[in-house]
Amino acid sequence: MTDNKKTQNISVQKTIIVKPRITEKTALLSDKNVYTFQVAQDATKNEISKEIERIYKVKPAKINIAKTAAKIVFVRGRKGKKAGIKKAYVYLKKGDKISFV
Repeated sequence: MTDNKKTQNISVQKTIIVKPRITEKTALLSDKNVYTFQVAQDATKNEISKEIERIYKVKPAKINIAKTAAKIVFVRGRKGKKAGIKKAYVYLKKGDKISFV
């Protein structure tokens, strides 16, 4: 008996870089060639580096990662939860730039 089922190799593109974080602090850091991105919770430094190279065509010199914990908040007397995020600080060499236009 032969099984006529064909196996499909469906590759799902994992979103590593969620979005750039644009705040006052990150605007000041961008003058020093440091850019901040919100990344997926399970993203590693190597994955982030490859994704930055692929999207922005620059090679990061260094990457630091910071996690923000989830918080319980009260809004209008109701209990809620603020999601935690993972941020990546991407350091570039002098002369390299990323534009978010």
